[in-house]
Amino acid sequence: MRITVLTQPSCHACDQAKLVLSRLAADYSFQVETIGLDTDAGRALAARNGIIFAPGILIDDVMFSYGRLSEKKLRHHLSRSDVAAQGRPGSNGS
Repeated sequence: MRITVLTQPSCHACDQAKLVLSRLAADYSFQVETIGLDTDAGRALAARNGIIFAPGILIDDVMFSYGRLSEKKLRHHLSRSDVAAQGRPGSNGS
């Protein structure tokens, strides 16, 4: 699973999102990619996904949230994703 964080400089909510992801990395398997909203790639992702302010959070290229990241909401999503992955043939859970 890949989590993309769209950030901007001097963004307290972006720093908070990175801390949340650091905490959750101990319990869940995912890679984090950080892209600045001041880059062409960042602007394109924000426009395509309707992200109007930082931080924007994409999970496997699908918009999850923007603004302050809810650790509870993300943990719930990751838990559901882990359960689904365990039920697939060829996954670590089978």
